[in-house]
Amino acid sequence: MRVFVTGASGHLGSAVVPELLSAGHEVIGLARSDTSAAAVEKLGAQAHRGDLSDLDVLREEAAISDGVIHLAFRHDLMLDGDLAGAATVDLDALKALADGLAGSGKPLVGTSGTAMLATGGIVGRPGTEHDTFPSGRYRIDAENFVADLATSGVRSSIVRLAPTVHSSLDRYGFISAIIAAARRKGYSAYVGEGANRWPAVHTLDAAVLYRLALENAPAGTRLHGAADEGVSFRQIAAAIGDNLGIPVRSISPAEANDHFGFLGPFVQLDNPTSSAITRHLLGWTPTHPGLIADLNEGHYFQA
Repeated sequence: MRVFVTGASGHLGSAVVPELLSAGHEVIGLARSDTSAAAVEKLGAQAHRGDLSDLDVLREEAAISDGVIHLAFRHDLMLDGDLAGAATVDLDALKALADGLAGSGKPLVGTSGTAMLATGGIVGRPGTEHDTFPSGRYRIDAENFVADLATSGVRSSIVRLAPTVHSSLDRYGFISAIIAAARRKGYSAYVGEGANRWPAVHTLDAAVLYRLALENAPAGTRLHGAADEGVSFRQIAAAIGDNLGIPVRSISPAEANDHFGFLGPFVQLDNPTSSAITRHLLGWTPTHPGLIADLNEGHYFQA
């Protein structure tokens, strides 16, 4: 299968591309710079220069490919506080990819996040793949758009990723940001009792899930990239403190933004997430270390 991958040189793309190649697929990766193109080619894929604003490129590459995996996201806009701008770019890119695939029966695998389950009001139980939300909120419009492509002759699916996609490949994700905050402040923090839970998935297990979705996911499917259903934030803070050799302490909700920066609201979410339906549907079986075991391997704390 000739697969077009956006975000091919990023954290997740650097695992998804080799996973696809090892399964015998041909990969063309979108690259926004010479550096990104070189990284894609080093992985063994073909690079196509462009970015998410090059809608004609997205449309044309989707049309000549046998399937698309959309990983890219304007994280720079998100970090600058322009969540609406990042979401708009993402939705526009998906519309262009969908134009290229319309009526073909080919697969399009999009990306979303499990955090929407918590912000959408799922309380007191793990969120499931069947939980959906009406349009009008951050990134949900994009998720619903991809799911609805099933009615337009596209075998579409969405991978909702845990907020912690962790491994030695992770350099700029949420866990790295939380560790950086602990280094700056001289202590590792959790909010309140720290009983709120985050799901997590190893990068390499997530890569397998994307390949399985490309190959086999039924049209309109929502999938959960969560191997750990829910790790308490106090456990995460304790592992970080132990590995850095610094104190671990509780902070108040009012202190969260000062300590964690843009992650202040996110670290307080209780986001337990089930992936039972995903595992049964696609035969996905995570095999790599869970979040706490991965933190204790030490690679996140090397200078």
